[in-house]
Formats: sequence, structure tokens, C-alpha cells
Amino acid sequence: MKQIIFSILITTLALACSSTKSVVKNGFSKEERSLIMHADSLTPMRVYKITKKSDSLLLRTKSTYIKPNPNDAVLQSFVKRLYATVRDSMSLGVGIAAPQVGILKNIIWVQRFDKENFPFEVYLNPKIIEYSNKKQTFREGCLSIPNRTDTLNNRAFSIKIEYDTMNAEHKTETVESFTSVIFQHEIDHLNGILYLDHLAKEVRDTKK
Repeated sequence: MKQIIFSILITTLALACSSTKSVVKNGFSKEERSLIMHADSLTPMRVYKITKKSDSLLLRTKSTYIKPNPNDAVLQSFVKRLYATVRDSMSLGVGIAAPQVGILKNIIWVQRFDKENFPFEVYLNPKIIEYSNKKQTFREGCLSIPNRTDTLNNRAFSIKIEYDTMNAEHKTETVESFTSVIFQHEIDHLNGILYLDHLAKEVRDTKK
């Protein structure tokens, strides 16, 4: 009997550990939850800058999958705070990615200049699954790189993306022109890449 009870306890413990790992893997960590819920959903978050070493290290870290869940209060609050950050007068931009405020999850906001009234839209787990051979040239800046803009010539003109919505719908679409640049820029952030990396590559390619 003791052996049976012991086996049941071990099994229960294993299940509990598995459940805990799943929450951390697909949702927010304890530290991230604390950071998100520290203020109300209308309060902007601090933008991480490459000029600070600890910030720069985080910005160079790849983000992870976030489970789309319309009933997740923390996710709802974070998405609103991320939007408040990109629209804040101190950090006004056309796009923002979660790692830019210290949250390593695959979440971005993008202003859709290809739609009427240029709305901001949020995307979970966005991926670029196809790039056009045609390139385009645009001047880019970044909220995490203060007081600097540079001209990049190697962004794809058209990209095909897939992503999850806040309502847990999985979608695919093709985006072109300047809006595609914003998507490429923000999805780079999710992979620990800054636009300066593309600029450095252009310089290297020119010297070859």
C-alpha cells in the first residue's frame, strides 16, 4: 500500500511540474507578470535602449512563443501597455516589439499604412515565411536606438507573414511597401536583431 501511495504522489508531482513548465513556456514568467501588472493598462512601459548594457543584452535575446488566449488578463493588460508605450509622446513610433519593454515574448504592434486611417494592429507569434526578391530603400529609426536614423537598401518590398490574433485565430497575409518594412523591423526584434545589423551587412557587402 505504501508503495502504491508513493507512486501516486510521484505521478501527481510530475504532472504538477509539467503543468508549471507549460505556463512558463506558453505564457509569461513570474518576473514578466510582475513587470506588466506593476501599473494599470494605460500606463506606458520603459523602453529598453542599447545605450544601457543590461538593456542591450536583453534586446539581443530571442523572444519566445506566447499562447493566444483572449481570457488571459495579463496578456490583455500587456498588449494595452505596449500600445500605450508606442503612442506615448516620449517614444512615439510606428511599431514596437515586446522585447523593447523587457518582455521576451513574440508580440508586436504595427501601424498599417496600407489600410484606411492607418490603424495600429497587434500580432502574436508573427513570422515571415516568404520574402520577395525585389528590394526597397527606406530610412529607419528605432525607439531602442536613440537619436539615430539610417537608410537601409535591403528590405524586401513584399513579405508573406503568418501570425496569431488575440482571439486565437491563425492567419496568413501578404504585406508590401513601407508597412512591410515595419513588420520586418519589428519581427527582427523578436529574433534579437536590430536594424544596425542590416546596415553593417550592407557596408560589408559594399566593401567586397
